Amino acid sequence: MSKEELDKKSMAALLGIASAWYEQMKSGEIPSISLPSRTKYNIEFDDASEVWKYGDKESMRTAASAKSATHLLKMAYVIGFIKQQLRENRSSTLREMYYISEGWKRAKFGAQDESNFLIEDLEILSDVPREGFHLHPEENGASIYGPMRIREETRRGMKTLHCQDDVGQAGYTIPNNVENIEFVDHDAKFVIAIETGGMYDRLIENGFDEEYNAILVHLKGQPARSTRRMLNKISSNWDLPVLVFTDGDPWSYRIFGSVAYGAIKSAHMSELLVTPKAQFIGLQPSDIRDYNLPSDKLSDKDVEALKAELTDPRFATDYWRKQINLQLSLGLKSEQQAFAARGLDFVTKKYLPARLTDMGILKS
Repeated sequence: MSKEELDKKSMAALLGIASAWYEQMKSGEIPSISLPSRTKYNIEFDDASEVWKYGDKESMRTAASAKSATHLLKMAYVIGFIKQQLRENRSSTLREMYYISEGWKRAKFGAQDESNFLIEDLEILSDVPREGFHLHPEENGASIYGPMRIREETRRGMKTLHCQDDVGQAGYTIPNNVENIEFVDHDAKFVIAIETGGMYDRLIENGFDEEYNAILVHLKGQPARSTRRMLNKISSNWDLPVLVFTDGDPWSYRIFGSVAYGAIKSAHMSELLVTPKAQFIGLQPSDIRDYNLPSDKLSDKDVEALKAELTDPRFATDYWRKQINLQLSLGLKSEQQAFAARGLDFVTKKYLPARLTDMGILKS
């Protein structure tokens, strides 16, 4: 879909929401909206698309209560703000929109989390991603490095670049909106998405990308939507294996989950943001034991998070149950950089090749 087509779809969808309220009031009804319940108890696996989506449980927000009426008022202001952006072909960050609401009197937001949540509501109601509203987060800065060539639309026209030969050591910076990127060609065998900058740099410095024809993606912790969209597009365009390399703790497992299963709050965008074929190649609790890695004790919050993952349907596999229960019994967690205790080349010469071979990505 071109930018012009997306702008038209966004405008029509948003005005449709406002028109529905008008028709409700015109017929004597109280304005309302219906939205899916955004909890792990209302996500279901969709066999056709192989992604997790919202189930049938919904919640109604109606202007009959002061709290919900205020929410609809804020939504109306946001729709007006986005409408103006689309007409003027301008964009803003989510943070800027939050501050702009300072002038909306009773419709102002109390915190950015509230305004972000409302944008997610509009995505669900309109079936348009926030990029279609010309809204984006603060600077992402996630990067990609490897044997692939892309073509990108810039202010000076289309530009083609190779993500090894034409970029610096930090790689190509993934933009907030990746829809204008065309995937030209590649010489890669697989993709590794890496949680930490230190490990991303280690793999580049050790020449892992060249030796194994690997595309390396720095997730920068919990990956931004643009990063997840980039992985989704690489996977769907080139059908390359995507591996997620993280620390060995419950929060890092959720990083993998956001790539492979999607986040609960963005389940409505799963087909665009999720890479269902992604596999976990991160530090496992069994690695802490088998390699005697430097580690830290699990905190109470870590334990609580691990137990929550055991009840999460997205982690309901034998592999995850076994590893999480092992971690709870060990009472330990560890970081990617802990492999350095076995030498700076251990992770690229020993650990990753062994895991990739076990997973069938590399031939033994």
